[in-house]
Order: sequence, then C-alpha cells, then structure tokens
Amino acid sequence: MTEDPRVTAARYRQERDDPDAAPSEAETERAAAANAVDREAYVETAIQQAIRRGEFDDLPGAGKPIPGLGESHDPDWWIRRKIEREQLSGLGPPALRLRVEAAELEDRLDAFSLESDARVELEDFNRRVIEARRQLQGGPPVVTPTRDVEADVSAWRQRREERLRAASVDEESTGSRASRRRWWRRQA
Repeated sequence: MTEDPRVTAARYRQERDDPDAAPSEAETERAAAANAVDREAYVETAIQQAIRRGEFDDLPGAGKPIPGLGESHDPDWWIRRKIEREQLSGLGPPALRLRVEAAELEDRLDAFSLESDARVELEDFNRRVIEARRQLQGGPPVVTPTRDVEADVSAWRQRREERLRAASVDEESTGSRASRRRWWRRQA
C-alpha cells in the first residue's frame, strides 16, 4: 500500500530541518489522522455540492423500500437475486431442481410422440431423484417422489389419444371446408 504524500512530505520536512531527529510514531500518526479528516471533509463537501446540483434527484428506486431489507441474513442473497432477475433455470440444489422438473414433467412428456421416449424420460427422472436422495451435498432434503412409470405412461397415452382425436376433428372440419373451396375454385 502506498503511503500518503502528505505524510511523506511531513517526514521530508522534518528530516530536512533536523537531520538527526527522525519523525516519531506519534507525529506520523497525527499526520495520518489529519489526512483522514481532510479526506472526510473533502468527500462530505463533494456530496453536499452534488445534492445542491440535484444529481441525486430522480434516482431509480427513490422513495421505495430497499428490497429484502429486514429479512433474515442470507450470505448467498446476491446469487439468488441474480437467478430470479435473469430467470435462470437448472441452477440450485438438486431438491429444488427436481421439484420444478416434477411440476413440468407432464408437459415434457406430452412433447414426445413415442411411448418409448416417454418411458425413457420417466425412468431417467426416477434415477435422478434416487441419486439426489443418496447424495449428501447439503441444501434442502429431496422430498420429490419417484413416478410410477406404468401409470404415467398410461396417462400420457390417454392425453395423446385425446389430442389426436381433437386434431382429427379439427382436420375434418377444416378439410371439408378446403374441399368446398377447391370445388368453388374449379368452377370459377
């Protein structure tokens, strides 16, 4: 750390005036304290001038409570806020990730067109739940239940049949309109 130039100048003057007497520790500390007081006064003056110029007016969040103030102390508050603000997923302890994944599992299964793909996805989910329960990495406990593969596959099959039925009804209604349009186009 570099020494304050004022303290260095005071030492130089002391040594120049009296080469045999080195500055005492008390004199050095007084010079440093005077320097700290000068710095505080300078900073305070700069802040007061900025207030008078209105540089602190209309700052974002002015007049609003500071978010998270008064909550319990969390050493990882900054990373939690970053995750929330950026809407990041796939981060956090396994227990939380698996809970979110369990809530979105049906939608992911509905995206598959083959029963074997849905079955593989369910088996992979169950494997990850069991692995997370076995590992002691800290964080909240894993309370996400494993899924019954057969029951979930049959529910997936029913949802798929309903979607296919609804799609065929829509196709029939649009198909008959399209055939009528083609008939009209042929005559025109």
